[in-house]
Amino acid sequence: MLRIDAHNHFWTFDPVRDSWIDDSMSVIARDFLPSDLEPLLKAEGIDGCVAVQADQSEEETRFLSVLAANNPFIKGVVGWVDLRSETIERRLQYYQSIPVIKGFRHILQGEKQRDLMLTPEFKNGIGLLGKYGFTYDILIYPDQLGYAWTLCKEFPDQSFVIDHLAKPAIKSGDLGNWKKEMERFADLENVYCKVSGMITEADWKQWTAADFRPALDTVTSTFGTDRLLFGSDWPVCLVAGSYSQVVTLTADYFSSFSSEEKAAIFGGNAQKFYRL
Repeated sequence: MLRIDAHNHFWTFDPVRDSWIDDSMSVIARDFLPSDLEPLLKAEGIDGCVAVQADQSEEETRFLSVLAANNPFIKGVVGWVDLRSETIERRLQYYQSIPVIKGFRHILQGEKQRDLMLTPEFKNGIGLLGKYGFTYDILIYPDQLGYAWTLCKEFPDQSFVIDHLAKPAIKSGDLGNWKKEMERFADLENVYCKVSGMITEADWKQWTAADFRPALDTVTSTFGTDRLLFGSDWPVCLVAGSYSQVVTLTADYFSSFSSEEKAAIFGGNAQKFYRL
């Protein structure tokens, strides 16, 4: 069983396209490429990764697929395609011919229309993904969890994964509504969750491992160890810590679990979900 980092990004920095990287995140306002990540993976005994889109363009999908073709440790790509397009099925047919592309994502967290995922056009695209063997990564904030639950329930045969625990308010500790909404996914067996993106939701300067335990307790009891995927969210995680800190944080939480459960969370579930 491979050890997999199920969530990272690559980019050649463009201050206009990447305007979401503001002054507080200046540490990541530069290029991040496979040669930067590979030694970090090796140092942690991680065999490969899944590269996830950070820009909403098909150019981004091509960029990541080329990187994967040239760097075998990139085991899969989650790209972007316009799910609302009238030509979506033709595009999915095309991407099916590129085996490293495993699924797609839309940056729903940034949309003014918070329930965009429930519009007929978007659902039409979601409804076609399974036909071509593609997964869908759900990138949202807690206020969108109800819409996500409705979407996932409507498409029980589609494989979904919630990125970054849906970004609970770890810094403030106000997890009440998030916990209630997240627990509803327990019975939706087509939905997985990435244990990723946590330290960027905490106090960047002075978080401690204890800050994450309530959120980790919730997703572990909700999804079980067979529907959780470890992801680093590198290089975004660097605004609040190091790659090794992210790995250690997750490994320490699950240290008392069985070797089989740890192997699943740190790779087996990603292999199964993304068909790596």
